[in-house]
Amino acid sequence: MNPLDNIRVVLVGTLYTGNVGSSCRAMANMGIRHLRLAAPNLQNSWEEGERMAVHATDVMNAREEFPSLEEAVADCVAVVGTTAREGLYRQHSKTPRDAAPEILSLAETGPVAVVFGREDKGLLNEEVAQCTHLIRIPVDEGYTSLNLSQAVMVTAYELFTSTGRYEPPHEKAPPAPQAQKAQLMKNWSRMLCDIGFMKEVQADHFMQGFHRVFSRGVFTKDDAALMLGVARQATWAAKGGAAVRDGREDG
Repeated sequence: MNPLDNIRVVLVGTLYTGNVGSSCRAMANMGIRHLRLAAPNLQNSWEEGERMAVHATDVMNAREEFPSLEEAVADCVAVVGTTAREGLYRQHSKTPRDAAPEILSLAETGPVAVVFGREDKGLLNEEVAQCTHLIRIPVDEGYTSLNLSQAVMVTAYELFTSTGRYEPPHEKAPPAPQAQKAQLMKNWSRMLCDIGFMKEVQADHFMQGFHRVFSRGVFTKDDAALMLGVARQATWAAKGGAAVRDGREDG
């Protein structure tokens, strides 16, 4: 069972359909499909919501609406409220990352509401009182207010990553053996002489620089200048140049 199927994103007193649409897009990105609006107070048409939802209009169109938060979460086994405020009864709040494993564990037993407040006021005290858990998104103290859809995205992201369903891409080819690397450096040295980047008597000196670049990547300005010099000389040689340069790259 995918616990994300039991997550219910509940938006309370939402004012703008654009925020609803953007929230739907964030939900769809993170594999959460169930949206509920509790006592919506929408000030504009759904045209903006459809525009902001982009390809997640199916999530928006499947939304459920309820006259109150109490009714929106009545069937849920847990109610997770989001808050940016501090206070005596909000001190037990966790970050979305810390709370995600418990939320997902609860979602394996039944629907779990993740509740977001109004754009201008957040959740009221009486609404916070209905929550069994509280989360607070870490932000800089200088500006703690998040856009509604941004808060939905951060929370949904932490839930999604906590499922462990995402597998990052990994290198398919095995590491190169030392013999292959040695052959690379030998061929590289021959090529540099052939295109006129360096003379054979200079090979030991220049190849020290290339050994460093190949082992750690282009890191310093000197590394970049060395590789730029090769590229410039290779281009010149490809166009019929034959003179041997001293290997130095101006600039």
